[in-house]
Amino acid sequence: MASKVTRLRALALYKELHRLGRDYEPSYDFHRKLRRLFEKNRNLTDDEEIEKALRFGEYIKNETLALYSLRKYRHLKRMYPSNSTSDT
Repeated sequence: MASKVTRLRALALYKELHRLGRDYEPSYDFHRKLRRLFEKNRNLTDDEEIEKALRFGEYIKNETLALYSLRKYRHLKRMYPSNSTSDT
């Protein structure tokens, strides 16, 4: 049986992923996939399996944040191109 701390960790992870999904591309349907993934793991009882699912969720969160950072970097690079032909 999952402890209260584990339950709170899962809820916090879900909320954070849900917030991150707001900026995700609408055609991917991030929220539906997120909900389906959490519902699939809702009946886990083994502590090791629960911890494994939480680690996978943390991995998804970190990868999503990396994608957002990459998107911002690419946008800034397009906005401020480097001048390879400067007069120095």
